[in-house]
This record gives sequence, C-alpha cells and structure tokens, in this order.
Amino acid sequence: MELQGISAVTGERLTRADQANRETPVANERPIPQAALRDATAVEILRVWIAEKKHPCSLKVGMYRETTNVPEERAWGTILADAARHVANALESGYGANATESLRMIRDAFNKEIEAQTSIAEGDFSKRH
Repeated sequence: MELQGISAVTGERLTRADQANRETPVANERPIPQAALRDATAVEILRVWIAEKKHPCSLKVGMYRETTNVPEERAWGTILADAARHVANALESGYGANATESLRMIRDAFNKEIEAQTSIAEGDFSKRH
C-alpha cells in the first residue's frame, strides 16, 4: 500500500487509490503538496474557503502549545508570513508581478484588516486534533 496523504475530513491515511475513488470530491479543492504526500508526519493546519461571501476556515490550533515550547501565536505568525510569501511568489511566477512589491501589498492589506476588520471571524473551536 503506497501512502499518499491524509484525509482532511476524517484524518485517515489515504493511498493513491483512496484519493482517486473518494465518494465526494470537494469542489475546487486544492491539491495536496508533494512534500506533504511524502512525509508521513505531515499535518494539515489551515484550510480557507470563499463561501457565502465569507472566508470560513478550518484551523489546527493548539498543536504548538501542546507539543513544543514554541508560543502558538509566534508559530502562526510564521505560518501566515510563509503563506504570504507563497502567494507573492505565485503571483510572480504565474502573472509576472514583482514578488517583493506583492508581498508589501499583502502586508499592507493584512495590517489594514487587522486594524479595522471588514468582516467578522465567527465560528466554534473544537479541540479535536
């Protein structure tokens, strides 16, 4: 059995065949990165959607607090900064935008949204890891 990934819905390990035969593929679901497929210890920590004119998300919060000496807030700051860099790099490689300028614009928009939010983040916390 060739391990291929972990189900974001059930948390179970999936083979290539499992992934190919999923009963309910999610519309517009992003592919799992190859590094995550290769690493048996990979963990999905963030999934964000655009749905019902909002940004609902699923987060794995508490993992750092419970398993390392790294403050959760610092870890998420790094995670969000890495995501911003991935977006800036993708805009550069896919659309010819300047990655440095894109990252500046992302940072500016982030800071503006933190200071004066345009939508309310709502939902429940489930301590299911």
